[in-house]
Amino acid sequence: MKRKVRGLTSFGKYEKKLLKNKLVAKMAKKEEYRYQLARSLIKLRLKKKLSQGKLAKMIGSKQPVISRLETGAVKPTMSLLERIAEALGVDLMVRLE
Repeated sequence: MKRKVRGLTSFGKYEKKLLKNKLVAKMAKKEEYRYQLARSLIKLRLKKKLSQGKLAKMIGSKQPVISRLETGAVKPTMSLLERIAEALGVDLMVRLE
């Protein structure tokens, strides 16, 4: 049974409130690609039933590299993305809009 906590709001409501601020909205849009990349990487890695460590080993790297990508903490190089795509057996698509 869910209990309501007085004074707290859902993240969705909080996010909408934050995005009303033009500076926050601009920053969020700028970082959206990292979120989408992380989301895609996690989804594909789990679909292939790979741990972060196993994927890292497949691309000749270490687990913290995959972890940082999945949290959006780093900007990956194209060569790293190419190695990951090859290891996962998927196409790498980069586009500018």
